[in-house]
Amino acid sequence: MPQHYLITIVPLFLLASSAAAQENKLGLLDPGKPDVPYLIHASRIVETEQSQATEATRKNELVYTVPGAGSPVTTPLASPEFLFRYETINPSDLTLFQLVPKNGRRELLFRKKKKILARQIRLDVFPVQDNLVRVRVDESLTNGEYCLTPNGSNAVFCFNVF
Repeated sequence: MPQHYLITIVPLFLLASSAAAQENKLGLLDPGKPDVPYLIHASRIVETEQSQATEATRKNELVYTVPGAGSPVTTPLASPEFLFRYETINPSDLTLFQLVPKNGRRELLFRKKKKILARQIRLDVFPVQDNLVRVRVDESLTNGEYCLTPNGSNAVFCFNVF
């Protein structure tokens, strides 16, 4: 009987230690996917919507569009924070833009003629531990659609502030 007791205790101990290893210094679970920002909501994290922006030129305008009228990922926070485990994307290369819902998709008018119209929203990056950072929006956001994107890429990570 004591052998049976040890067999059941060891797997429970291993399960408890592996769950604790998945938490970081902030007391949050580590992001499941690298190079994807996760919204921090109190004691949990929420994966942002991943998509690819399509670049189009029309009448001297450079426009980026994202499919869908709105992101299914929402936050009530006007200054959201993200947890980001990086492998290939440098966190200091992330840029935040506001998107405008239009004709069933979200648009960013980046440039008109030769003038850049898209306004980058400031972000602060704070190290948490190895390859894990907290990204904080440095200003108050109005209600609407937003996306984080790495410089030089059409990959977008979208969310909605309500």
